[in-house]
Amino acid sequence: MLKIRNLTVTFGGVVALNLHKFDLADKELRVIIGPNGAGKSTMMDVLCGKTQPNQGTAIFNGEELIGKSEIEINHMGVGRKFQKPTVFDGLTVFDNMLLGLKCNKNVFSSIFFSLSGEQRAKIYEVAELVNLDNELKTMAGSLSHGQKQWLEIAIVLLQDPELLLIDEPAAGMSDSETEKTGELLIELGKRRGVIVIEHDMHFVEQIAKDKVTVLVRGSILTEGSFQQVKNDKSVIDCYLGAPDSAQMRNMKQA
Repeated sequence: MLKIRNLTVTFGGVVALNLHKFDLADKELRVIIGPNGAGKSTMMDVLCGKTQPNQGTAIFNGEELIGKSEIEINHMGVGRKFQKPTVFDGLTVFDNMLLGLKCNKNVFSSIFFSLSGEQRAKIYEVAELVNLDNELKTMAGSLSHGQKQWLEIAIVLLQDPELLLIDEPAAGMSDSETEKTGELLIELGKRRGVIVIEHDMHFVEQIAKDKVTVLVRGSILTEGSFQQVKNDKSVIDCYLGAPDSAQMRNMKQA
């Protein structure tokens, strides 16, 4: 589904990303971990068109992403969910999802828009998938932080992406919400490509059914199963830091 080759991004002479090779298979859920400043979000920014690289290629379903705008990439089937949810607090969950629905949104179509039965069914289907089917009439501002994260995932899903980019979905969630989010991402990975950036190792262990990629200083340090990455000394040295760090304890407990 996705092939990245020799992708480089620099900011003021500092190399933020230097990916020689990264591949994602169709319907694969890939988790990317690494310390702050490793290039994880920069990689996501390149894939969604927010940042243009200095060089390199990113081929998605046989078509080059580099050089295209964010809108063009979205229309190609790449959806991005940022770390901080950006929903409309003054609208209901249903209306937020309605705004995200994939349809013709030019001025003429918007003036005469009428929600079809098929479109309404799609909203209800996605709402059920993200555990918000009982909250459709609720104002988005009244949702918990975790529910807002689910709502934003729902909005992205309603655009029918083939590749879903998700940045730290478990951040700020309760244990129950984190577990449900993991179950949701595993289910989404059965239908489309999913790339997840995450720091919570317990959450990574839950969702990493395929390969985990470790980024350090803009490059891939190693890739492998969760257990392989967890026990890799180079990962412990470069990512986990001092043996008494909280991240080290989380990794060992996982």
